[in-house]
Amino acid sequence: MTRWIAAIGVVLALSGCGYNDFQRLDEQAKSRWAEVLNQYQRRADLVPNLVATVKGEANFEQETLTRVVEARARATSIQATPELVDNPEAFRKFQAAQGELSGALSRLLMVSENYPSLRANQGFQDLRVQLEGTENRITVARNQYIQAVQEYNVLARSFPSNLTAMVFGYEVKPSLQVQDEAAISRPPAVNFESPASK
Repeated sequence: MTRWIAAIGVVLALSGCGYNDFQRLDEQAKSRWAEVLNQYQRRADLVPNLVATVKGEANFEQETLTRVVEARARATSIQATPELVDNPEAFRKFQAAQGELSGALSRLLMVSENYPSLRANQGFQDLRVQLEGTENRITVARNQYIQAVQEYNVLARSFPSNLTAMVFGYEVKPSLQVQDEAAISRPPAVNFESPASK
């Protein structure tokens, strides 16, 4: 009789420990991270076509193209696996490489505005639209991942599920961060002296 009471007590204690919630939220975070990686890969796949199209413009800034190609090489050289999120240093390096590629692509698109023949190139315009759509998809996927990690981390840090986290080794997951928070917190400089170029 005492064994039955003890067994029932253990079952009741385990049912409220959050173990199943950890499994569900961990899988959800992995799934969301896989979607982030999928969108980053989509962007990386677009870059060679974009660069090849822009190279056709004889006077285009070679330095800008070189930066895009180098940033893509760094971004794709990092082994992007679901386990990457469990290694804070590797995760930080991955984020930095993706941020560098985003910056290089933004510069490329901004500089391309100075080349009327490139702007008139339908292939370039199509690639630009695909790239902009991909950047939007990356933003959505990153937001969904941040939400999934938040849910997981709340469970890992809340009582009594934090005890389950300690027993089974569920660590708080790192979330995606802004690369240069100080830079984006400063207001942009506005200059009304010269008209905007078209």
